Order: sequence, then C-alpha cells, then structure tokens
Amino acid sequence: MAWRPLRGLVVGWAALFAVGVVQAHGVHETGAAEASARRPSDLWEWLFGQAEAAAHVRIDQAAGYRYIESDGLPDHRTGSFPNRNNPHRIQGKSHTYRVPLTPRRAGSATGIGHNAFGVAINGVPFDPATAEFWNRDRSWNYEAIGGPRDLGLDASNAHVQPDGSYHYHGIPLGILEQGDPRRAPMQIGWAADGFPIYAPWGYRDAGNAGSGMVELRSSYRLKSGSRSSGPGGRHDGNFASDFEFDPVGGDLDRCNGREGVTPEFPEGTYYYVLTDAFPFIPRCWVGQPDRSFMKRGGQAGGPGAEPRGESGRGPAGGPGGGRRGPPQEAIDACQGRSSGASCVINTPHGELDGSCRKVRSGEMACVPAGGPPPR
Repeated sequence: MAWRPLRGLVVGWAALFAVGVVQAHGVHETGAAEASARRPSDLWEWLFGQAEAAAHVRIDQAAGYRYIESDGLPDHRTGSFPNRNNPHRIQGKSHTYRVPLTPRRAGSATGIGHNAFGVAINGVPFDPATAEFWNRDRSWNYEAIGGPRDLGLDASNAHVQPDGSYHYHGIPLGILEQGDPRRAPMQIGWAADGFPIYAPWGYRDAGNAGSGMVELRSSYRLKSGSRSSGPGGRHDGNFASDFEFDPVGGDLDRCNGREGVTPEFPEGTYYYVLTDAFPFIPRCWVGQPDRSFMKRGGQAGGPGAEPRGESGRGPAGGPGGGRRGPPQEAIDACQGRSSGASCVINTPHGELDGSCRKVRSGEMACVPAGGPPPR
C-alpha cells in the first residue's frame, strides 16, 4: 500500500491507523490509550469523516473535487440554544463534504428530499427540511419558516438538531453581515452538485455586471383554493406542497437559480440564490449531488429520505459523520473492475492504493490493503 500526500501533507501508515488522527494542519500523534478512545468505528469514517477542524473550516482541491471540512460551528453570533422551542445545545461536529470543481447541469432537476442542499462558506450546512409532520404522515412535512410551529430559529434562520448540529433553514444573516451583498453578488456557499450559492441580491441583467443590483425574487407563489387531501384547509404555506412554480413570476428558475456573471465567475456560471420567500433554500439541484450530502438512509429526491429529527425524531448523524458505507470515491475507483483488481482512492489528504472488494453494503469498493507502505 502506498500513501501519496498532497501539498506536502506527510502521513505515515502507523500515524494514520495506529496512534493518530488527521488534523487540518497535519498529523497529531497521541498515546495508544487516547488514540483508541478517539478511533472511529470503521475505515471509511477514519479516512473521510474524522478530520479535526483545527482551522474551523478547511477547503481543499484534489482530483477534480473541492473538499470542505469543518467543525460545523458558525463564525457569527447565534441565538440562545437551547431555547423554549429548540431544546438542543450547539456542539462541534465533524463535517466532510465533497463537490465537483467543474459542475455540469443534468438533463432534469433532482429534488433534495430531506438531504442537505449545500454547505455555507463557514462550514455550516444548508438544510431546509424539518422533521415535523402533520399527523405523523411524512408526505406532509411542515415548513420551518412560515409554518405553524415555532422551531426556535435564530436571527440567521438557523437552529440545532438533537445531535448538536447547527444548520440553516434560510438566509444566514450572520454571514451576510460580514460583507456587502448589496454592492455586488456575494457567494455564501456551495451546493451539493458543485454550483455556487449566493445571497439574495444580483445584477439586474444577469449577464451584465454594470447593470446595477436588485433583490432577486423567487418564482413560487401560494396555490389558490384548498388542499384535496391530507390536512385539508386552504393552501397557507404550512407545507412545501402549498406552493407552485410560476415561470414568469420572478427572477429565478424552479431550483431558485439562474445563469449569470458574478465576481467569482466573470465569464458566467449557473448559481443558486437564497431568498426571503419560499423556497428560502432551493429544494432541487440542476446537477448531480454528491453522496456526502445525503443523510443516512436518504436518497436525493426519493420518498425514502430520512430526516435528522429536530425534535428528537429520525436518525442523527448527518453528512460527513457516522458513515457506515463506502464513500463515493471508493466506489468510483472500482467501477467496471472485478474483485481483487488494484485501485486507488482519492481522499481529502492524498491517494491510497488498495484492491476492489465487495463490502458490507454489497457494493464493490476500493479497500486499502493492510501492511506498512513501501519505503
């Protein structure tokens, strides 16, 4: 087995797998007892989900991907947690996300289900769905903003899940206050498909940086009349299904985005926009979302997506933590290969040689070989 470090990050087999943990600035070696207590429960979690956030948030580029590692703690003032409507305390988490450096639009949009839509530049996830349902029916999911229940959101439209994860349900005002989003488009994060996420203001003419700035409007509106099933009653915004897309009703498309130029992309790109009206955070992706944003048991756009319960229901864990299956990198490395074939895994910290094997999930994945690396 060979370990080929990137950007001068030297990690030895013994340091990685026996007595150490990877930090944002290198390797921190510990005593055996301490290492045993801190060692993750499986190899995948070790390689991809346990990088300590010594730098709070770290963004690397490797093998065609952007890796975002963070402790999940915001870099701005938050509300008081726990509070009357959100009884959970903010805790540092170990988030590891991956997005393509050159995203591409797919033939059709993919609904996000109950997965994380993207991640902010401070490493906090954008996670619009809730775990509150009408009559325990998961097809009727209450909205966090404008819904009938006060979920204890703070001024940045965020609150805390039972596992301590702080996450945004709408525009993160604490991030916007650190810049001047009305002067020029302000990038505030990355979506799971790799396209950038921006604050609510953009150029009046999407392709002309000299056209002045305006607040971009969502193209969704409340449906008229009453619901034909479920809780009944008039469409009042309590549920996502109360809204419908109006292609001429605003500035943005069905996924709350548009094509245009920005300071970071002067030649133009597709980008998403967070708005102060539904959908607040987009509810679909135009490209292919990375698996690192999928919650345990959840699939993009699928009815089986499982939320992390914000009032205690549903599994905890979340993207980048508690992973029990092989990461997409390990699966990609063995596409079209037979069992036993040699392979290379690209990780946030370098490359690892291994062999293709079927793992517990039934998938063929690249598994690092045992033994020390050759010298």
